[in-house]
Amino acid sequence: MSLKKNLNSLLESAPHKSLYFFDETRFGTHSNIGHGWFPQGSRTAVKIKLGFQNFYAYSGVNPVSGEDFSLLLPYVNTECLNLFLSEMSENLKNQEIILVMDGASWHKSVGLNVPWNIQIVYLPPYSPELNPVERLWHYIKSNTIKNKIYENLLVLEEAICECIKNLNPTIIKSICSFGY
Repeated sequence: MSLKKNLNSLLESAPHKSLYFFDETRFGTHSNIGHGWFPQGSRTAVKIKLGFQNFYAYSGVNPVSGEDFSLLLPYVNTECLNLFLSEMSENLKNQEIILVMDGASWHKSVGLNVPWNIQIVYLPPYSPELNPVERLWHYIKSNTIKNKIYENLLVLEEAICECIKNLNPTIIKSICSFGY
């Protein structure tokens, strides 16, 4: 059964549940250089910053309603995912959620504590194109880190938080909704 048919049958059997897609991504102080326009025949110097400091953004989005829930956390592991699931459950306590995610090892860990109102469904292996959150990451990174230098991790975290805070349901639906 295809993922879409599987999700549709889950939602039909429980119409009161909301569908969210989840993923995490890394943000760091290492420069992310993209394309730019420069005068022909000139060599333009582009500043870069090397660095190994980073953090991770965890997000769940509902591509139909445009709702989202995000946290910035220091690592990708079972402990941080448990914290995210607990906070998401508390924040959306009036909703029962079908949460679709990839099969990363910490997503299937024995130590994973899934709250009562969250049901996890796994994407097929090696299929990030099926996860609308990947499009959200592209949008956030294009608007925050592409061709920009952040002096330290705190300034970068503030920029990411500001970008996420400025997302509204209309923007999220336009980025993440593709057939859901």
